[in-house]
Amino acid sequence: MKNIMLVFGTRPEAVKMCPLALELMKRPSVRVKVCVTGQHREMLSPVLSFFGIEPDADLSVMTEGQTLFDITEKVMRGMRSILEKEKYDLVLVHGDTTTAFAAALSAFYMGVPVGHVEAGLRTYDISSPYPEEFNRTAVDSLSLYHFAPTELSARRLVSEGRQEAGVFITGNTVIDALKTTVKESFSHPALDFAGGRKMILLTAHRRENLGAPMREMFAAIKEVLSSHPDICAIYPVHPNPAVKKAAHEVFGGFEQVKLSEPLDVFEFHNILARSYIALTDSGGIQEEAPAFGVPVLVMRNTTERPEAVNSGTATLVGNTFESVRRGLSNILDNGSVYSAMAHAANPYGDGKACIRIADIIEKGYTEI
Repeated sequence: MKNIMLVFGTRPEAVKMCPLALELMKRPSVRVKVCVTGQHREMLSPVLSFFGIEPDADLSVMTEGQTLFDITEKVMRGMRSILEKEKYDLVLVHGDTTTAFAAALSAFYMGVPVGHVEAGLRTYDISSPYPEEFNRTAVDSLSLYHFAPTELSARRLVSEGRQEAGVFITGNTVIDALKTTVKESFSHPALDFAGGRKMILLTAHRRENLGAPMREMFAAIKEVLSSHPDICAIYPVHPNPAVKKAAHEVFGGFEQVKLSEPLDVFEFHNILARSYIALTDSGGIQEEAPAFGVPVLVMRNTTERPEAVNSGTATLVGNTFESVRRGLSNILDNGSVYSAMAHAANPYGDGKACIRIADIIEKGYTEI
């Protein structure tokens, strides 16, 4: 029996790893343990509850005012303690978080093979996004098994010298998650707030956008919406104090934007599925929204997911006042632009990524 540990600590990781954990738990030849780091404590627990995952270990690294130094150190110390107690055949990490980097490095130091779910994403700009671009590149360097969501991400890995036999194109596990979370019947105060208006789902929290860029982005959104009374926006505000401050300073008292607490995964996916546009500086929404035919405007200058841009489901609009104003106005004022994005094909798979990854782990990875 293969002894596998999945490690994750943030909400996006949990959304994409919980379906994989559940799939692996179905396999009689695999023994699965889940370790959470608690990097996003408040936002992580509801996802675990939704999917019915009870962690076997919880490192509880989150503290007020935590830094990247703090997270890295605490995750590595916690992982060392866990890996010293029991022999594992594989540690699975996800994506580009500090949790993923620190857990992968810990496994590497302990001589445990690492599998990277959502491998091969790149901007090739180490400062954008920061520190995610470093994290994912480092995790790929530490990993023996690379589960790439797309053909492009797999080609990147091979071109960088990764062993081709260890690179697998699987699709993205978030598409698997959507099968569980999105329901035909759904009600929520955000939909009541929209009241039949076209609704934008806004998310913004990227570290490089904090401060002046975020205020510019928000000011541009406010100006465009002011001239489009038939459009509203729901903004689940990230708990980062700097994000909260900017959101309330710009949008406070503005009727067309509803500020809310972070949504749980069930609420978020169902509201996204009913949105007119997704306006974001996040990564995962670039994969999720196209599954519902929702165009994505990305408030960044680079993306590690160029498949979305290349397929026409997403557009980079930058993070300045003028670029965001121009990008949002363009899609709201041009029906042909909107229609082309809404009907473009989703490049992120068919919802069977977890089955493919589990098959590889159960039957094939020891042959590499």
